[in-house]
Amino acid sequence: MLWLGCCAVLTPAQAERIKDLASIQGVRPNQLVGYGLVVGLDGTGDQTIQTPFTIQTLTSMLMQMGINVPPGTNMRLRNVAAVMVTAVLPPLAQPGQVIDVTVSSMGNARSLRGGTLLMTPLKGVDGEVYGMAQGNLLVGGIGASASGSKVQVNHLSAGRISGGATVERAVPVLLGQGDHIRLELHNTDFSTTRRVVDGINGRFGPGTASALDGRAVQVRTPLGSDERVAFIAEVESMNISPAQMHAKVIVNSRTGSVVMNQAATVEACAIAHGNLSVVISTEPVISQPGPFSSGRTVEAQRSTIEIKQESGMLTMVEGASLAEVVKALNAIGATPQDLLSILQAMKSAGALRAELEII
Repeated sequence: MLWLGCCAVLTPAQAERIKDLASIQGVRPNQLVGYGLVVGLDGTGDQTIQTPFTIQTLTSMLMQMGINVPPGTNMRLRNVAAVMVTAVLPPLAQPGQVIDVTVSSMGNARSLRGGTLLMTPLKGVDGEVYGMAQGNLLVGGIGASASGSKVQVNHLSAGRISGGATVERAVPVLLGQGDHIRLELHNTDFSTTRRVVDGINGRFGPGTASALDGRAVQVRTPLGSDERVAFIAEVESMNISPAQMHAKVIVNSRTGSVVMNQAATVEACAIAHGNLSVVISTEPVISQPGPFSSGRTVEAQRSTIEIKQESGMLTMVEGASLAEVVKALNAIGATPQDLLSILQAMKSAGALRAELEII
């Protein structure tokens, strides 16, 4: 009665490819950002009096095109919006490739639906331009308003352009130093690192791989580019059984969700659980003066307080496996929100053999 939406049961670890467990040092994506204008909106753009940077950007753009706007001109534009453009530059991307971009309003535009993004340079953290974005926005929402009433479905202030940016500059990537590359595991685990080293050495011979720490593995590779790429492809396709993770219980205090992995166990303990509820209701009481009197009607408040406490039985809880833990916690009959307090108390009592993380 408690666990379909509240507790997720994880299956034991199975063999995974090395490419799913680790990445090659230096082969990574890069974040890009740019500032631009969206035009062609149907009266849903920025209110330029409240967003002067939109007018400044438009004036600067027109000057670059040879159009001088007289100083002091009050341009009341409703079809233009200032936006931020973000994108992810994939690893090893080359000039001429196209990438997707996300366009988000930074002013008070009501909607970007139907707009067109003008040419916007996308810069990296070093300030260099790595891409140029332009195109028609696709907004997943829709909305309408009239006479003070408004209907809106999904979000209208952000959109996406598939293939909306062209890569202009490649990020230099050194695929290892000399005859070595470094594999970096996504999660630090000495046991899994040891298994990766043993698997590579068993496939390609002793001394091919060596562990640097609990996360990094140094691998000796061929010097030629063709041979190195083929070698890396073969290493990434190898299947490794990762070690069992640390016992952990994740609790989301906002939604009441609880997720625990296979290693979580519970020592023998006794739990008594009961709910205490306090209900306070207030209703107005009108006092009328007597006939022909000089009094006046008085409104007062009358409050009623009701306290309810449900009885809780003392229940023995013990589990050496995840299935037993779930069965034992179900026996308590607690709601998901009550379970958060119970898990914290079990951890403080030393009965929960897992790391408790509240997010």
